[in-house]
Amino acid sequence: HVQLVESGGDSVQAEGSLRLTCTVTGITDRRYCMAWFRQVPGNKREGVAVIGTNNIDIYCADSVKGRFAISQDNAKTTLWLQMNNLKPEDSATYYCAATKGWVRYATRSAESSYTYWGQGTQVTVS
Repeated sequence: HVQLVESGGDSVQAEGSLRLTCTVTGITDRRYCMAWFRQVPGNKREGVAVIGTNNIDIYCADSVKGRFAISQDNAKTTLWLQMNNLKPEDSATYYCAATKGWVRYATRSAESSYTYWGQGTQVTVS
């Protein structure tokens, strides 16, 4: 049973940094695609960053490119999102997501591509 637990959300000032952590349990092999999403109330869940099964293929949304970085350990027990130069528009609930196997590039930032989700952690930038 795969479980994802996010932590690290906080309130910060603009141009500050945060590092989100997702602790993963229940994964028995390394063939999982992992991602970070974020959601503001009333809006769709937005794919922020994705790291593929090989730990090499990485996608970042244009809105965060150059500021956010996704990474994970080889055992896929921990996923991170390093967020730098934060802006007020980055304020949202951030979710960790996972799915087994490879995800097509065209749909890797789509909420429907992921099976497992954490409960979310709140990031507020002022």
